Amino acid sequence: MSGGRGPRRRAREIAFRLLYQAELTKDSIAASWAHAEDAATLPDDARAYVDELVRVLEDDPAGIDRRLEGALEHWKLDRLAATDKSVLRLATAELAHLRGTPARVILDEAVRLARRFGREESGRFVNGVLDRVARDLRPGELEQSAGGMEEQA
Repeated sequence: MSGGRGPRRRAREIAFRLLYQAELTKDSIAASWAHAEDAATLPDDARAYVDELVRVLEDDPAGIDRRLEGALEHWKLDRLAATDKSVLRLATAELAHLRGTPARVILDEAVRLARRFGREESGRFVNGVLDRVARDLRPGELEQSAGGMEEQA
């Protein structure tokens, strides 16, 4: 297992919390990150990953939401729970713009966040939506990664 597992997981959780906060307060994700107490305690690689996620989320919110709207079946993005919406946006941004992490790892981490912070059915819902997003953004990658995976989380 890669040594990057802990820092990346922590970075994703912080980015999720920033997205969730922004969804509730309508504040900028970047502004929230600039004032986050977590930043000082993160290892450099985790802080850099949050920086990159925040940049992507700030630069392309409409594109991320369009991709999600296209993958949602029988749902509208604005009707989703804030936790589910935040997890979906985070993972979609990572799938679309940060190609260094395998799609399967991104989906697994998103499902973990959804189960931890969302409703009982959030994990299954997030997995289904992100499976469609990943197949659109990274054709064939999920099938390729179905075998053994020792990837960086």
